[in-house]
Amino acid sequence: MSIFSNFKTFRGGVHPPEFKELTRDQSFEIMPDPKRVILPLRQHIGKDAKPLVKKGVEVKAGEIIAESDGFISSPVFSPVNGKVISVGKETNSSGFPKEAIVIETNGSTDTQKLEKLEFSTVTGAEIIERVKHAGIVGQGGAAFPTFVKLTPNKDRIIDYIILNGCECEPYLTRDERLMLDRSHDVVSGLLLMMKALELKKGYIGVEDNKPEAIEAMQKAAATFSDIELAVVRTKYPQGAEKMLIKAVTGREVPPGKLPLDVGVVIQNIGTAVAVYDSVVKGEPQITASVTVSGLGLNNPKNLIVKVGTPLADVLEFCGGAKENAKRVIVGGPMMGFAQYDFSAPIMKATSGILVLTEDEINSHEQTPCLKCGMCVEVCPLNLIPTKLARYSQLDKTEEAENLGISVCMECGTCTYTCPANIPLVQWIRLGKQRVNQMNSEKKTA
Repeated sequence: MSIFSNFKTFRGGVHPPEFKELTRDQSFEIMPDPKRVILPLRQHIGKDAKPLVKKGVEVKAGEIIAESDGFISSPVFSPVNGKVISVGKETNSSGFPKEAIVIETNGSTDTQKLEKLEFSTVTGAEIIERVKHAGIVGQGGAAFPTFVKLTPNKDRIIDYIILNGCECEPYLTRDERLMLDRSHDVVSGLLLMMKALELKKGYIGVEDNKPEAIEAMQKAAATFSDIELAVVRTKYPQGAEKMLIKAVTGREVPPGKLPLDVGVVIQNIGTAVAVYDSVVKGEPQITASVTVSGLGLNNPKNLIVKVGTPLADVLEFCGGAKENAKRVIVGGPMMGFAQYDFSAPIMKATSGILVLTEDEINSHEQTPCLKCGMCVEVCPLNLIPTKLARYSQLDKTEEAENLGISVCMECGTCTYTCPANIPLVQWIRLGKQRVNQMNSEKKTA
């Protein structure tokens, strides 16, 4: 293994307070099964999974209960033993109800597994098929079905795979703990994906604020000359795909293009572990590794939680919220979603639950735009956030599209920096939805 440090950085970005000290020394704790789980049929980008069970049937932990329905789709497995009590619309952490299967647990902890495959002899085709069948999705936030990234079109030449261990969102330490607690499995998962893609070069990108994780990755990959550790500068959003690819390879992903278009596959640290577990241990994706943190929480932890567990159960397991808690967010504080219904479930790609106090959130009164240009200065994609937000407010969808609203990755640097406290990302997110709707209507017209 070789290592390089790259302190070149991208234009813009910010340095928010990290608060990682709350959980970075907390090894993973396994949370007991909840009384019931809510399993959305879409826990991934793409088409909903197709339910295979009906109300009243008994299911076993590890049993497939919804099959993928199309190329970009992913199956759902029951994480618990119990009875299906409903199949229909349920609350969701995105804020929009989704079709889901609800299971009431019966207390049994037995779990059925898939056939274990031999690490040293498994073929690339077998790896891809296992990852697909086990319902593995990306753990970096977008929840893209992992097997799709492992089967790029033949006209695309892939040179590298990069494991994203930057974890640049404040508070979150899930990936850092995985690199510390399961360093061997992280490297093994990377090697499996390299075999699936027929690659001879893999990188592990880690920000330089994680010295212990860097050391752990060095030791775990010491004997593999085809793996390189890339230590990059700590800066938000360094963990964004385009930023990380630029830092590690020097390549730039053009607007509207994907990492595959520049010969790179990006996967998350947690995805590598999930791939390893599915291939070597025969485990479908029925758990999530989650950081539960914030100054408004009594006992911050890193947890292994069954997918479908209600947020309320997780918060209770961590001692509940303090009296001065003001907001609960699923994900990180920059790109996560504020919650109003704590019956919403943990999903496959849930990375964190944050309980924040007044001091941790920006609750200052919004004022008119000061035209200071700070949002433009920090935008890592060279956009004009204030103008995009304004077009969205005025429902000028075509103008927003022409100005590049669809390119925005909703990283939140503009909102974080805005001295007028304008919720720029929220307006841009709405504008992007309108652009998608407009283009969809044009196709069907």
